[in-house]
Amino acid sequence: MKKLITILCTSCIIAGSAAATGFKVQPAETEFIKNCKAAYLIDYNSGACIYKENEQKRIPIASVCKVMTLTLAMDAINCGKIALSDTVTASEKASGMGGSQVFLGTGCEYTVDQLLKSIVVCSANDSCVAISETVAGSEEEFVAQMNKKASELGCNNTLFANCTGLPKEPQYSCAHDVALMFRNLLSYDNYFNYSKIWLEDFVHPDNRTTSMTNTNKLIRKYSLCDGGKTGFTNEAGFCLAATAKKDNMRLISVVLGADSSDNRFASTINMFNYGFANYKNKIVLDKDVTLNDEFEVSGGKKSTFAVCPERNCYVFSAADKNPNVTYEIIADKVKAPVEKGQTVGRIEVYKDGLLCDTVNVVSAEEIKKANFGDYFKDISKEWAI
Repeated sequence: MKKLITILCTSCIIAGSAAATGFKVQPAETEFIKNCKAAYLIDYNSGACIYKENEQKRIPIASVCKVMTLTLAMDAINCGKIALSDTVTASEKASGMGGSQVFLGTGCEYTVDQLLKSIVVCSANDSCVAISETVAGSEEEFVAQMNKKASELGCNNTLFANCTGLPKEPQYSCAHDVALMFRNLLSYDNYFNYSKIWLEDFVHPDNRTTSMTNTNKLIRKYSLCDGGKTGFTNEAGFCLAATAKKDNMRLISVVLGADSSDNRFASTINMFNYGFANYKNKIVLDKDVTLNDEFEVSGGKKSTFAVCPERNCYVFSAADKNPNVTYEIIADKVKAPVEKGQTVGRIEVYKDGLLCDTVNVVSAEEIKKANFGDYFKDISKEWAI
């Protein structure tokens, strides 16, 4: 048996796919981007598209491909395959990489934490190869895993040839796919431990020091920006995937193939400013606030218990819109004991009768199993009546 409750919410559109948001995507003719081949702007929480131009066009993305390199490293950390404190011995191949680098010494040992930081901050190619060899045994196997992960994320116009983005055929991606990959990377909290660093020294075990400066100049130029990945080759032009947050709304911007570094940053700022000025993201379910309705439990020291959403649920809409949202609370049949945080149901959120989001409901308290004394008390109460 499940308990079904319908509640009317007059806030905003519920978070969902771009097709379900109910607002117009800004047309490409708007003068946001300056001499760029492709651009894409989305809301982080819902994935809704706000602006797009040539977003599916397959083009080189240079070092922006390191978004996927970092993703596989974060995955390896989360599953326990590697740890931030693990040491990595730099191979001759890794230390011999050209382009952006921190000049790893062949045979020198570095921590995973050091290598990831150098990739995020200064786009170190040598650190990318060292990480790839650690995670997968070889860069070639790592690249195969990069392509597999891209496919899993729905990146249908992406093909990686290496873990650095240095010129090598065939390899390509598109603004849409980069946004999907970067959105996934932002779900790892470790990323933000590095992305906001502006200037830091990379200390080698042989006492050499390499100065690292963040290639994402928006960290200093745009106060709302707290992360991003740049890229440049002659073939790809100037590229940037960046994120910025204001109040409850985080945006992701992708600019590919700009004709100058200044134009990639200016175009990104223009898109961020447009998004924050014309759209809103309002929370309608707060994981830290219990729901008004308690759930029933059998065989417990209590007959009901408080519940809350497992995660926040946001609604995304144009700033001048305020549509209605309905959602249903569905309670599972629950028997004691119940642990705090245990999943006990779900909330299905609808917009215009269509399912837009599903959030687990969890117990906000612990309910212990009733013992003989509890049952005796209940019987005594009935006798007293």
